Amino acid sequence: MERFIMDDLVRWKNRNGRKPLILLGARQVGKTYILKEFGRREYENVAYINCDNNALVRDLFTPDYNIERILLTIGAITGVNILPGKTLIIMDEVQELKRGLVSLKYFCEDAPEYHVAVAGSLLGLTLHEGDSYPVGKVNTLNMYPMTFDEFLLARNKKQMVDLLQAQRWDFVKGLRTLYIQYLREYYFVGGMPEAVDKFVQTNDANLVREVQNEILAAYEKDISKHAPAEQVMRIGQVWHSIPSQLAKENRKFIYGVVKKGARAKDYELAIQWLQDAGLVYKVNRVTTLAMPLKIHEDMSAFKLFMLDSGLLGAMSQTPPVMLLLSDIDNSGKGNFTENFVCSQMKSLTDLPVFYYSKDNSQLELDFVVQASAAIFPIEVKAEENLQAKSLKTTLSEHQDMRGLRFSMSDYREEKRMTNVPLYGARSFLNALKQ
Repeated sequence: MERFIMDDLVRWKNRNGRKPLILLGARQVGKTYILKEFGRREYENVAYINCDNNALVRDLFTPDYNIERILLTIGAITGVNILPGKTLIIMDEVQELKRGLVSLKYFCEDAPEYHVAVAGSLLGLTLHEGDSYPVGKVNTLNMYPMTFDEFLLARNKKQMVDLLQAQRWDFVKGLRTLYIQYLREYYFVGGMPEAVDKFVQTNDANLVREVQNEILAAYEKDISKHAPAEQVMRIGQVWHSIPSQLAKENRKFIYGVVKKGARAKDYELAIQWLQDAGLVYKVNRVTTLAMPLKIHEDMSAFKLFMLDSGLLGAMSQTPPVMLLLSDIDNSGKGNFTENFVCSQMKSLTDLPVFYYSKDNSQLELDFVVQASAAIFPIEVKAEENLQAKSLKTTLSEHQDMRGLRFSMSDYREEKRMTNVPLYGARSFLNALKQ
């Protein structure tokens, strides 16, 4: 399956001053697959090592960090003749290998001509435990679940992706019915590669939901295995509360939904753990719409979204038909729509994302982004309801801004507002920030 991060990997390979690469991302977003595919396409050979429970490499870095010895050992284990610039060395599940992360410093300093990439489940979290992080000695890339555009590519709809990316809204409008059909499929399937592959191969909603439940079960095991013992229960409580949090009208995270009488200080570490693991996206509030948004951030008020809409559906036990069909009860679709938009925005690097609300006011914007040295207030609509009262009020108070409304309606330019179809949200924002 085609992933946009492949272009980033190729740029890493060809960049001046290239350093060992750490590929960050949640479990099962496709890190191992993409590194192997990258190696297959761009190198003469690949030396792949799985560091998880592998006796052959358990003591690879224990004696010393002599790169000549290490390369000889990796070559012997993999049966690959390791050549500078021609071999990609992949160390998977590197967090399980003692001193594995530290070794990257020595690859950087003593053998920069070799191409080394590492990945691992919960890597973003375990970087802070045990081994010291090789600050300044590595390059990093973040990987996310498959975007809607990548889902279309998996469905063999490249021309539809090309139209979105080229912003050919006139042609997009003519294919509106198809785009909406595939978007509803994406709401249900989500972007976890195994779920997407199962859907493409079988077109069986029940089998897809089985895959999603297996992924959720694996996340539960990861929480028990990797989280501090005193935080395991709280992490689980926050994690399981997310569907209920998003079902509320304003989506704001309320500690009382997690547990009656819960306080921020009791769950801050749990929320941070889920963020570090890549399982949730935290969108903080801003109280002022002014550049840069970051300095107006109110970290005490926030929304938590799941990394994937398909997993949100599985965790909330939403019947697939409710997501796949438009004429079924729409009362619960707003949370999936907002989660979808958030996940698409988070897949875009360097796009600051917040939400906006005023103290002692009913006014609230679903999202606010900062792109091209400008601020864009955003409202998200699940269907074709184009009433955007908060957005219009905000624009009347900020004459220098242009608003965005994501909905199932066609692309149109209105006075100081642009309506963008939900299926084109990521492509539109990607073009906007460039």
